[in-house]
Amino acid sequence: MRTLSDIAEEYEFLEGDERYRLLIELGRDLDPMPDPLKTDATLVRGCSASVWVYPTENSGKLHFLADSNAAITKGIVALVIAAVQDRPAREVAALDIAGALAPFDLSNQLSSNRTQGVPNMIALVHEHAARIAADTASA
Repeated sequence: MRTLSDIAEEYEFLEGDERYRLLIELGRDLDPMPDPLKTDATLVRGCSASVWVYPTENSGKLHFLADSNAAITKGIVALVIAAVQDRPAREVAALDIAGALAPFDLSNQLSSNRTQGVPNMIALVHEHAARIAADTASA
């Protein structure tokens, strides 16, 4: 997965439909999420499309699997994941993900129904990271 800064650099030079194509490409590049992980517990609430986010932890670092049934939304969740992928849980729990996504100006680039779930995606990532950080600290 590309870094968020690399994606932002490319995104900055694109316009309109090219930005949509980049988001779709990012969604396609996500690690596959097995269907059994697409449960009510991993479903992001408040999205116009179905979005699932599942955290795994290895050597103190979080690795997220994510999927959506809509191509653009899957690209948006890929942006969220790019901001946090393979970082320590404690760092992810404290990260200003919305600030990291600010250069993409999603609310002005996409329709409101495509971006309405972004805060919920971020909240779910933060919740998973905080839980895993607390579990790691108490172990």
